Amino acid sequence: MLTPASVSDYRALAKKRLPRMIFDYLDGGSFEEETLAANSADLQKLSLKQKVLRDVSALDTSTEIFGHKLSLPLVLAPVGLAGMMARRAEAQAVRAAHKAGIQFTLSTVGICPVEEVKEAAGKPFWFQLYMMRDRGVVRELIARAQAAGCSALFFTVDLPVLGTRYRDIRNGMGQKLSGISRLRSAWNFATHAPWIYDVALKGRPLMFGNLNNAVKGSLATQLAWTATALDPSVTWKDLEWVREVWKGPLILKGVLDADDAREAVKTGADGLVVSNHGGRQLDAAASTISVLPKIVDAVGSQTTVLMDGGIRSGQDLTRALALGAKACLIGRAWAYGAAARGEKGVTAVIETMRRELRTSMALIGKTRIADIDSSVCHTP
Repeated sequence: MLTPASVSDYRALAKKRLPRMIFDYLDGGSFEEETLAANSADLQKLSLKQKVLRDVSALDTSTEIFGHKLSLPLVLAPVGLAGMMARRAEAQAVRAAHKAGIQFTLSTVGICPVEEVKEAAGKPFWFQLYMMRDRGVVRELIARAQAAGCSALFFTVDLPVLGTRYRDIRNGMGQKLSGISRLRSAWNFATHAPWIYDVALKGRPLMFGNLNNAVKGSLATQLAWTATALDPSVTWKDLEWVREVWKGPLILKGVLDADDAREAVKTGADGLVVSNHGGRQLDAAASTISVLPKIVDAVGSQTTVLMDGGIRSGQDLTRALALGAKACLIGRAWAYGAAARGEKGVTAVIETMRRELRTSMALIGKTRIADIDSSVCHTP
């Protein structure tokens, strides 16, 4: 293969390197993956205005959110099971993020525990929280994140139950396979020797490091436990409880409705992420870019609005900024880089997006992130 030039190139490398079950977990969405596709397709429909004869010799891609100065408006999103993509991938990713001057967010269900990521990071990073039925587990997770110096908490609110993900069902993800299916899966793993060496052998322990006190046993045992531990009864009252326990910026991840955004601000959230969980939950949900302007209009002056879903280039990032996002999160994109080439792959993905953002800014005639607004887009 030629030198990778784009996130899609790193996706191709990841697909080649990962066993099918692991790649499909990373790459897939829920049901027929319509929302997953719409996240990217709707971004592509948004055209930018090319401007000429503007002085764009000095471009500034920096911004500040939640007390952190970022070299570009990009954050590495929490990715569950990231440490199955590459050896201790969360630790590799936080190093890449901080070297690039951006932030990293650790998933509750990451392979590396928060303490290991702290050691790799050397400075504050962010933590993502799922609400469990057992509030004692949640309180411990928050305490560990605070002890590790995490400076913001992303509270995921769009997972009262797990979405129905056909790819995972077909591959037997989190299930006991039998007969020919088990043999096929074993053969597929066996034909990916580099992954076996890097992850299955050298990447141990392969467990949810942040849940090692809540449930003992194998990763399969933890997966089964997590599916039943998520609390479907969570309400805005629980957000108030989290607000009391967590001391620091609290950001709600998974908001797709303007009324919900208003309620989030009312309940004390310091920010929100317009997100449909990367198309992994409700497959009939709207794409994130299509609802972003409505949410920005509803609460943009009162809180910090971020977005994820379908961001695969610096040009996509420009589009989201134009419609009101202060920054964007990328999940699959950095995980593709990690799967392909570890920390160097994550760095390459970040730097690719940086170059693409700078190019896009120059061609639309904007030199500062704060100047990118809806005026740079063609209206339908």
